[in-house]
Amino acid sequence: MTQAEPGATGRIEIGADPARVYRLVSDPGVLAELSEEYTGFRWLGGNAGARVGARFRGVNRRGLRRWSTVSTITDADEGRRFAFEVRSMSVIPVSRWQYDFAATGEGCVVTESTWDRRPGWFRFPSALATGGWRRAADNRVNIATTLRRLKERAERD
Repeated sequence: MTQAEPGATGRIEIGADPARVYRLVSDPGVLAELSEEYTGFRWLGGNAGARVGARFRGVNRRGLRRWSTVSTITDADEGRRFAFEVRSMSVIPVSRWQYDFAATGEGCVVTESTWDRRPGWFRFPSALATGGWRRAADNRVNIATTLRRLKERAERD
């Protein structure tokens, strides 16, 4: 079952051009530097850039727990939206992550949202593997951290 509304979302005003902020978010390496759980990546299938259909293996960490996922970029509209679908073991839906950008007079507003796509039967094993027992609440905290770091990085560089 697909959620209509995101399970967690956050927004922040950033004093930088939306295209510049988009380039930071759409680079999985930079995103790993900004994120709380997501810590690294590797492009798959000969991809080397953020475009629709490109896939990457994400590496994640929470305390002593470590796990990987495979993500497929679904939206890559520079300065407007960047999004990807995450799967476990390359086949089991896990989540959708989406970044929306709206220009303002002095920069942009970035909204980060996530939808939990895990089938009911997969929620317990994934929580056991990741330590994320309160996924929506954890994601709200993680999103706030990511957005704060994104703002600092975009306004500094």
